[in-house]
Amino acid sequence: GDGTDPVQIIDARDLSEWMIRCVENSVMGTYNGVGPRNPRSFAELLHGIKAATTSEPTFTWVAADFLQARRVRAYNEMPVWMPARNGREGFARFDISKEIAAGLTFRPLAVTTRDTLDYFHEQSPEGQEKLKAGLAPEREKEVLAEWHARKSS
Repeated sequence: GDGTDPVQIIDARDLSEWMIRCVENSVMGTYNGVGPRNPRSFAELLHGIKAATTSEPTFTWVAADFLQARRVRAYNEMPVWMPARNGREGFARFDISKEIAAGLTFRPLAVTTRDTLDYFHEQSPEGQEKLKAGLAPEREKEVLAEWHARKSS
């Protein structure tokens, strides 16, 4: 994509705390447990995560058609990202005003980022391996090399 696709995620602690409050306050109904309060693009998500770490990643925006042609699977090999096409034009575009009115709250992305990294680093090497998501590093290098070669020709 180009970084503008919307992203809706939630820290599991925010979701579970809200569910407990709903039970305690007899709040009933059908809700979408996603966030944040204000819509966020994929680029905002990545830059927000970067700002909360000591890492210095760079980002390369690769066209969705290019990824699809190389069988890079959205939301599986590209966690959280789904291109707005093929019946998924409304993906990550939920109106959560009803949920917020029912008490759903969100901790800052920086807190989720740091706590998630702390949790990851507390795991054994075997546990860390099980927690990996996204493209395998070798596959990512291959796709990016092909993308850059295509753009320079």
